[in-house]
Amino acid sequence: MAETNPSPAASSTARFTPMQIARHRLFTAKEKIDLLNKIRAEIRGTYFSERELGFPPSEVDDAIAAVRLGAQRGEQVRTVVWGDN
Repeated sequence: MAETNPSPAASSTARFTPMQIARHRLFTAKEKIDLLNKIRAEIRGTYFSERELGFPPSEVDDAIAAVRLGAQRGEQVRTVVWGDN
């Protein structure tokens, strides 16, 4: 029988950590913050071990801070689209 509500770690074998999302060049800062906030909301209030998640839960907040700092510095103002270079 298939599990109806898999844990975040069980949903896929190919995952990004929050810091990988924060450094990803194909997302704008707003898209990164939105995605990281969704991840934070999903794991908040529920206990997931670092092993289950594949990253420490505090990394989400660290990644959000990194994106905000990059936005303040003017980094990642637009996404990189294939053929833009």
